Amino acid sequence: MARRDKRYRLPKNWIVLPLIVYSLLFVLSFWIITESIEIFLAYTSSLKAKAETENVVYYADLYDQSTFDSDELFIDYVASEYEFFVADENFNIICKNTDNITAEFILPDEESASIGLVRHLAYELDLTSERDYFFMPDKDCSFLEVEAYKIMPIYAHVPTSFFKNKGELFPYWTVFTVKNGTEFIAFKTHIPITLTDMTYLAVFTTVSILLVFIIFVILIVNLIRTTKNNSQMKKVIFRDNITIDRNWFWFAIKSREILGRRKAGTQYAIVSLVFVKYRQYLLCHSLVQGEQALRVMYRTIKASLEKGEIVAHGNLNTFPILMKAENEETLRQRIADIISRLEATGGEHDFNFQAGIYMIEPTVKKNADIDMLYNNASNARLTLESTDESGIAFFNNQLLEEAKWTNIVTENQKDAIANEEFKVFYQPKYDPRTNELMGAEALVRWDSPKMGFIAPGKFIPLFERSGFITEIDHYMISHVARDQKRWLDEGKNIVTVSVNVSRAHFSEVNLAEQIRDLVDAEGAPHDKIEIELTESAFFDNQKLILSTINKLKEYGFHVSMDDFGSGYSSLNSLKDMPLDVLKLDAGFFRGEKDNERTEIVVSEALHLARKLNMQTVAEGVDEQYQVDFLAKEGCNMIQGYFYAKPMPREDFELRMSNQQPL
Repeated sequence: MARRDKRYRLPKNWIVLPLIVYSLLFVLSFWIITESIEIFLAYTSSLKAKAETENVVYYADLYDQSTFDSDELFIDYVASEYEFFVADENFNIICKNTDNITAEFILPDEESASIGLVRHLAYELDLTSERDYFFMPDKDCSFLEVEAYKIMPIYAHVPTSFFKNKGELFPYWTVFTVKNGTEFIAFKTHIPITLTDMTYLAVFTTVSILLVFIIFVILIVNLIRTTKNNSQMKKVIFRDNITIDRNWFWFAIKSREILGRRKAGTQYAIVSLVFVKYRQYLLCHSLVQGEQALRVMYRTIKASLEKGEIVAHGNLNTFPILMKAENEETLRQRIADIISRLEATGGEHDFNFQAGIYMIEPTVKKNADIDMLYNNASNARLTLESTDESGIAFFNNQLLEEAKWTNIVTENQKDAIANEEFKVFYQPKYDPRTNELMGAEALVRWDSPKMGFIAPGKFIPLFERSGFITEIDHYMISHVARDQKRWLDEGKNIVTVSVNVSRAHFSEVNLAEQIRDLVDAEGAPHDKIEIELTESAFFDNQKLILSTINKLKEYGFHVSMDDFGSGYSSLNSLKDMPLDVLKLDAGFFRGEKDNERTEIVVSEALHLARKLNMQTVAEGVDEQYQVDFLAKEGCNMIQGYFYAKPMPREDFELRMSNQQPL
């Protein structure tokens, strides 16, 4: 069930979630670029401040070591290089070489300083001194954002003189702690920023943002295109090329959705509607006209449906429909009305339609198995196949039991072969004039440990539909040959045993070789085994069947036609096929006694077979008068309940051992 469900699950077309993700990625990328620029600016500013810091640290050391006799000497010594001032721990000025102190007194965070960030910055700048220092902003310079341990240009505040001079020195203050932390000495230092620096930064910023934006646009465009393509793909997947509308795939998905959200008390039914004579219509007309007729039918059905009901075009001439159904009678009337409208579309042509209906249980909602539901409707429709007339059939408990039985048989058939659960029964054939045993037909019976004794009518038709009947053919031929060999070894006077070979088996080119090899593997003689094929087999590839018959006769087997007279090509088959035995169908011997017409037909068939040097067997003979008539007309053997029913191998052995006339 879960595996079948996957066939009707399309990948979801996500658009909101990818759009949110792409937007977040775009914002994140923009933030990363901004942060990268900030880090880059801080790093390059630190590098530019390196030379200045190395210079002023020398003067700070001089002052700290008090190599000058007075402040005036130190002031004179430094004045030519830098503006500076000395302050106590409360930033009260002790000495200075400028009257215009533009420093903003912002102290570094003590906690930050305590963990060595200042020394760490000095290490990053590759400074030789480990003296503690920090930066302070200059009140006259708004271009630089100066923090205790970081300098950052603010390009939004760039002065107009910068562009005229193609660069400028921007002031800030470098402050050192001296005299064991009791004093501060601050030097007015500068960072050189050139127009080239700003150009490089502007280009980098522009390219980065533009690149991220382009990628974002590409992703959005691709998302939109993918969504559009998925939408177009769904249309293609759901489109039926004949009706140019909905197909089975769409029907299955949509039906699951409707059943999944239906309200309590709402009854639905699934319908398999078939245009019965579509292939015949194509033979008389053209494919184009046939498809045009299907389109008209589809539109007619669709126009007949109510809201919440759907139809699609299935395989070739089928229309699956999901309809609301108050009860069976109401639904039957609605389907009958639809069929009447469809029949009218044929005009002068005789259009017929058959509908199989399955009433869906109210409990079937989410994840409904549409394949199974539609299969039930199709099984109901198959009950109408015996006629070409329009009709309606509902799936009922009998069909359900048949479906269950088919499933049981299918599940157990291979094990039954392996465990030899199939038994060979023999129905004797007697000479009606002497009552002498002349042969037998091998018939299969299934004795299952699980299901008990199963009549052939319960499983043979299923095997024929599934193709497993060929395995039964092999099984029967091998077991009959095995019995024949054992009886010969026991000294019994064996008779010819006929074995049915299915019509499907005669489509195989090497069938004669298969039969030969199976019999040879058991060591049985070929001339004591007769291969029966039904008259209907001659409707197939006659050239292949004739070749197979000739090979079988060449290998020494007898070949017979079973059910002669049940079809319409019997005489033609006799003309072309070199058969050894002709078996008259049991239908000849059903009906009224002393039916003159029946006696004439049977008599002439027996005379015809005798002229063609063929042995004759009449099957289904139950009455004495039938035996007397056949004996008089020269029938070679009789197979029927008058002499014996099909019997197990052991009982047949007793009859074969006691072969005096009955």
